[in-house]
Amino acid sequence: MIGPGAAIVPPFPLPPYAHAPGRNPRHDPAIFAAAKVAAPAQTRSEDADRNQAWRYGLALLARGYFWECHEVLETVWLNAAPNSGERRMAQAVIQIANGALKQRMGRGRAARRLGEIAMGLLDDLPASSQTMGIDPSDLRPLASALADGRSFEV
Repeated sequence: MIGPGAAIVPPFPLPPYAHAPGRNPRHDPAIFAAAKVAAPAQTRSEDADRNQAWRYGLALLARGYFWECHEVLETVWLNAAPNSGERRMAQAVIQIANGALKQRMGRGRAARRLGEIAMGLLDDLPASSQTMGIDPSDLRPLASALADGRSFEV
């Protein structure tokens, strides 16, 4: 389970299905518009609890909406300062979501590579401290599972 994200009540409606490229239709972009607009102009850890786009992205990841998680969290990532812990954390979550999607699609090699990237990003964050309301150690098992080619369970 994704520790902090699992218990988050989504601040926006969940999509009708989890998108898998080439397997089902892509969602209408309007479905994520409210979440993207709700992202603060600057992504900061001290605002993580109130950042609805961040909270929604975590809720999507925890519920297996991997493509959708990336779609929403890209705005959070773009609004984080370059080279900041917030940017690394958002990117790590995005890479975990991408890796989980690749694993679901049977693309194990891509999933392993994305897990390795996520591990590197998490390793760059201070151990036993929270960034965007998450302790990196809560996400390391997910990134490690992807990097090792093990089944990804949310």
